[in-house]
Amino acid sequence: MYKGKLITFEGIDGSGKTTQIRYLESFLQSIGHEVLLLREPGGTKIGEEIRKLLLDMKHQEMTPETELFLFEAARAQLVREVIRPALQEGKWVICDRYMDSSVAYQGYGRGLPVRLVEVLNSLAVDEMTPDLTILLELGPAARAERLSRRHDSGQGDRIDVETERFKQRVCEGFRAIADAEPSRVVRVESLDDKEETAELIREQVRRVLL
Repeated sequence: MYKGKLITFEGIDGSGKTTQIRYLESFLQSIGHEVLLLREPGGTKIGEEIRKLLLDMKHQEMTPETELFLFEAARAQLVREVIRPALQEGKWVICDRYMDSSVAYQGYGRGLPVRLVEVLNSLAVDEMTPDLTILLELGPAARAERLSRRHDSGQGDRIDVETERFKQRVCEGFRAIADAEPSRVVRVESLDDKEETAELIREQVRRVLL
């Protein structure tokens, strides 16, 4: 039994995950928990190098299979090098993306067999399934506006520039995951009022984990 908890944030790019992760970090620290923030891909020296490959705009020829294997490699390293030790120490780990992103993006989005993605996820995460997953949902118009601001600031990446149909398939994938695992995945609307969204998330954390 691990003393810490693993919370993951999922959602389409532009849904506000980074902001809400910071809000939740502050809340958990305020009630006495030691919190570790991570991101996927990344969080380790190897993972950060893989991240550069995956998101670089010059790698447009990358195949879906290559993309999937790279994500899973970074995830396997993160679990074994960082997540498992942190949970054993009693830390609460919040990860920006995790295994559900591969199902949504490479499975539903890229069209790879979902069962294959799930098998590779199982190998990568071992028994490190999230205690709670927050799925931030955002409508197409609001998503397009937020992504436009990211592009204008030079923050866009290789996956940001995918088609709207691709992004719709990804959202369908996330919804399917939430429908299949309602005890683990909670859907939260990403509102314009960031504090209001943060309170909705805190309510779910209190309900499930505290």
